[in-house]
Amino acid sequence: MADGNVTEDYLKAIYNAGEWSDNAVTVGVLAQRLSLSPSSVSELVRKLAGRGLVTHERYGSVDLTDEGRAIALATVRKHRLIETFLVDYLGYDWDEVHDEAEVLEHAVSDDFVERLADRLGQPTHDPHGDPIPSADGTVPAEHHTSLDAVVEGARVRVARVWDDDPDLLRHLSDVALDIGAVLTVRAQRASVGIVELDLDGRTVTLGTAAAGHILTVPV
Repeated sequence: MADGNVTEDYLKAIYNAGEWSDNAVTVGVLAQRLSLSPSSVSELVRKLAGRGLVTHERYGSVDLTDEGRAIALATVRKHRLIETFLVDYLGYDWDEVHDEAEVLEHAVSDDFVERLADRLGQPTHDPHGDPIPSADGTVPAEHHTSLDAVVEGARVRVARVWDDDPDLLRHLSDVALDIGAVLTVRAQRASVGIVELDLDGRTVTLGTAAAGHILTVPV
């Protein structure tokens, strides 16, 4: 893989990690997300810091600089527009597009991406509900609650789903728990690690970990 691709992947991973958690993005967190050894991640983070793309104190958090964030957002924009194109125009399912977009985001030009955005009608979200940064790097402010934290009895709408787990996405499709689905949380059974939902009169049970990968908004 070319050095530029690696740089984009790391910066995007740092940005993505910050989207899904308020906790600090550390070398350990990145190693887990990228399925790499902490030593390998630490070395590349050191190189990115030397280029002024991230800041990192030993054993501390890894943070994007303004330049690093701009590169990350541009890569995220490419990735999510490509995912949208694959679903809307080529008939891919939402569990099939992540890996394809991982490859294609490095192969297309900025001009191609902007033409693609125009053809798609300048979408604001991808098929998983992830916000698509605008061409100038603006990301809409959104406030979500993960499904494992929704209080019992609350009625919510699915707004966003973690897209790194195709098995989870396939299961959610099987039970019709898609973006926009409206449901009621029947019970949070943390002691046994499950969440019970009412979805159009049907009872759907999810593991707590899976529910944590689903973001919701109140109905």
